[in-house]
Amino acid sequence: MDVKIEQSWKDALAGEFEKPYFAQLVRFLHAEKAAGKVIYPPGPRIFRAFDLTPLPEVKVVILGQDPYHGPGQAMGLSFSVPDGVPAPPSLRNIFSEIESDLHIRMSGSTNLEPWARQGVLLLNSVLTVLSGMPTSHGSIGWQQFTDAVISCISSQRDGVVFLLWGRYAQQKKELIDTSRHHVLCAAHPSPLARGAFFGCRHFSSANQILLQEGKTPINWQL
Repeated sequence: MDVKIEQSWKDALAGEFEKPYFAQLVRFLHAEKAAGKVIYPPGPRIFRAFDLTPLPEVKVVILGQDPYHGPGQAMGLSFSVPDGVPAPPSLRNIFSEIESDLHIRMSGSTNLEPWARQGVLLLNSVLTVLSGMPTSHGSIGWQQFTDAVISCISSQRDGVVFLLWGRYAQQKKELIDTSRHHVLCAAHPSPLARGAFFGCRHFSSANQILLQEGKTPINWQL
């Protein structure tokens, strides 16, 4: 199956694109669209995280659950929304933690593409959602695909820092070879976690690990 995705990922995941579940997933999305349902993010942005962060450049993985389900929010990168769109609560809390952890001031930009271009794979476990219906595509096959992505990073890269926030993301730890990679766990940045995310210092910790690995740290400031 010909999937429009960045070439290094296309090569690494070629086997997944040929499996029956992926063909079924594509047919399902086409049927939803043909039925007039609104799907986020727009088609060309479903694989945006992969296009901005090729496999050989992955240094950090931030795992989200599924895309934002409001108009104009989802852009194919976990936790990110386009500039001009109000920051959702989880993203506001992420920025608060960065400011506290790194003693910097964020600009108000909500677009996380600069992180992606530095090697931060902003991966949602589920890559599409119906408008106004969170987790509506949670059982159509995306998790099998993104689990394969995590396993691919684990086997083909070294010294990657995985930031797993909340119980859902932390379930993916079993896919990661922790003898080759670094896993940092914290509460989810959602306000539902009642502030338990604050103080995790994952952003400075990730940069310290990258330096120890001989890699360039991430400039988290936007």
